[in-house]
Amino acid sequence: MGKVGKPSFLDAMTKDPARRWTLRRASDGQLVASALIPAFDRATRNRGLLGRHSLESGSAMILAPCSSVHTFFMKFAIDIIFVARDGRVVKVRSRCGPWRLALGVGAFAVIELPSGGASGMRVGDRLMVA
Repeated sequence: MGKVGKPSFLDAMTKDPARRWTLRRASDGQLVASALIPAFDRATRNRGLLGRHSLESGSAMILAPCSSVHTFFMKFAIDIIFVARDGRVVKVRSRCGPWRLALGVGAFAVIELPSGGASGMRVGDRLMVA
């Protein structure tokens, strides 16, 4: 069990957040993100991607625990994946522009990717951190 509470698909990452982690779709091993940015404490989650001008291709920020985000004051659009504690995708929001709110009922974590980074991702897909 990691720092984010009950057992979750993020347990290994919460125990060693400094390690370079990747995010893959469990069913076929497809790489979703090659570099993960952890946001597991309140200050980091609150800051999120604010102040950045972009999110590098292949990168993703993981906010946990978290079930909603906003893009107020952001300068670029992002894709958002809402994920249950077991790694199952519960909602995908593509190309979410600045000044928007997004909520994923039943989500434990939010994954923010560059716009287009969640293409092919579907509700019910299972994600794994490796």
